[in-house]
Amino acid sequence: QVQLVESGGGLVQPGGSLRLSCVASGTLFSTYRMNWYRQVPGKQRERVARITRSGSVDYADSVKGRFTISRDNAANTVYLQMNSLKPEDTAVYYCNADYSPISSGVYWGQGTQVTVSS
Repeated sequence: QVQLVESGGGLVQPGGSLRLSCVASGTLFSTYRMNWYRQVPGKQRERVARITRSGSVDYADSVKGRFTISRDNAANTVYLQMNSLKPEDTAVYYCNADYSPISSGVYWGQGTQVTVSS
């Protein structure tokens, strides 16, 4: 079982930065591929960034060059550094653990609100 708790959201002006954190409970974190998703009311949840167990990353086109995902396995934490934020980045951001070779569980955090507005 893995519990995920996000933090770091808030209100920021356009062009600003935020860093989201997601702390995982238990001992399985390092075995999981980790993702950040976001969702706007009335729209489908969108994956914005992914990091594998080995550290390979990929990003949605809409955030490439602005967002950086990273992980610290010793701290059971995955991060999303968000720079040059735009109003269209406003959403609830969710941490997700979706694949592990030794566990079949898929886990979600409760979400953290990011609002980009002047």
